[in-house]
Amino acid sequence: MKLGAFSISLAVKDIKASKTFYEHLGFSVFAGDTEKKYLIMKNGSSLVGLFQDMFENNILTFNPGWDQDANTLEAYDDVRDIQKHLESKNITLASEVIQSESGPASLSLMDPDGNVILIDQHI
Repeated sequence: MKLGAFSISLAVKDIKASKTFYEHLGFSVFAGDTEKKYLIMKNGSSLVGLFQDMFENNILTFNPGWDQDANTLEAYDDVRDIQKHLESKNITLASEVIQSESGPASLSLMDPDGNVILIDQHI
């Protein structure tokens, strides 16, 4: 199964303090807006999303159809196919794809330790 680009989405208390901290670790702003309280920071192929006041816990995020630079991949597993695969393995989903045949969609699930995993397709 091809899940696409991976990043961790962090629930932060202060977007500006977090931005400065990650810049000191060698990350730079890749996308987002501090005024909208979210940034995507990049260091090489590593991505860290900083999100203030958007969710309570950190989230492991996969983006089917994108590489680590948010370029569209020619071949990828659509989120709807990923959902069918997970369901065939009797994995409980926290949220499911809203029924559509193509395009942007997402689903979420929890691993055995309660970590949230978001599979968020933008294309």
